[in-house]
Amino acid sequence: MPAVGRSLLYLIVAGIAWGTAGAAASLVFRVSDMGPLAMSFWRCVGGLVLLLGALALRPARPAAEVAEPRRRRLIRILGTGVGLTFFQSAYFAAVEATGLAVGTVVTLGAGPVLIALGARLTMGERLGRGGAAAVVGALAGLVVLVLGGMLNGGSGEVRPLGVILAVLSAAGYAAITLLTRWLGRDGGGSDALSTTTWAFAIGTVGLLPLAAAEGLFPHTEQHLEMLGLLVYVAAVPTALAYALYFAGAAVVRAATVSVIMLLEPVSAAVIAVGMLGERLTVATVLGTLLLLTAVTGLAYSEARSAAVRRREAVA
Repeated sequence: MPAVGRSLLYLIVAGIAWGTAGAAASLVFRVSDMGPLAMSFWRCVGGLVLLLGALALRPARPAAEVAEPRRRRLIRILGTGVGLTFFQSAYFAAVEATGLAVGTVVTLGAGPVLIALGARLTMGERLGRGGAAAVVGALAGLVVLVLGGMLNGGSGEVRPLGVILAVLSAAGYAAITLLTRWLGRDGGGSDALSTTTWAFAIGTVGLLPLAAAEGLFPHTEQHLEMLGLLVYVAAVPTALAYALYFAGAAVVRAATVSVIMLLEPVSAAVIAVGMLGERLTVATVLGTLLLLTAVTGLAYSEARSAAVRRREAVA
């Protein structure tokens, strides 16, 4: 099992990488008529191919290291794959129904709340005052980011169906996080790379009919640019980010994972301003600072708690 500090780093890198996926997808939509479900399908396909290659090239691991009961492994693979497919499908449906701003803030805002509630009910995890304050601060920062964008010309129309779909998407994300944490509590053997590969295989199959109905093959005059963007999306915010996420989430507390993953909208906002020419507003700066402060504080608290537990174990 990775150390807590290394797992925190895995999650931070994954959150930042995920934030770049939206920018790459926006560029794909600009140069082609590809739809969001087809984009998600090809993201799964590309990630699956790269992960299969990584599995083939990886040195053989000792049997004791990868040993995991068959039933437990099946639960991990099916739960992660179905949760991933449900999460992505419901999210894109929410964006279509109520717009990107509202769909994103409800999904990412409801996620930490559902995770904290689920962790308390299923694993007895307690946030404590510091953790609760960090979650509230992170959610406040996310709300400031989105509401600031809406007040500056963004889409602010809220449709009940879209909100419901976004909450369902958050529930899928929460289920993946809680399942990963629950299965990692007893220190049993698991293979994050293999799990991620299987998850994308299930996601590919699940998204295929939806993407086919939308149109699998886009029309474009900039084939090389679109291909490069698709390869990037498959490699960095998909294959790499999800492998790091599953490895880190198996060690770090579920509530901490939920807050660290809010780095995704922060990195997306930075890219939007720095690369896509979107205007920097007071709300963007304030929301980003709130999120980063919450993430840093909770990550520090997690690392310090782990150090205390290690000292107590030695004593």
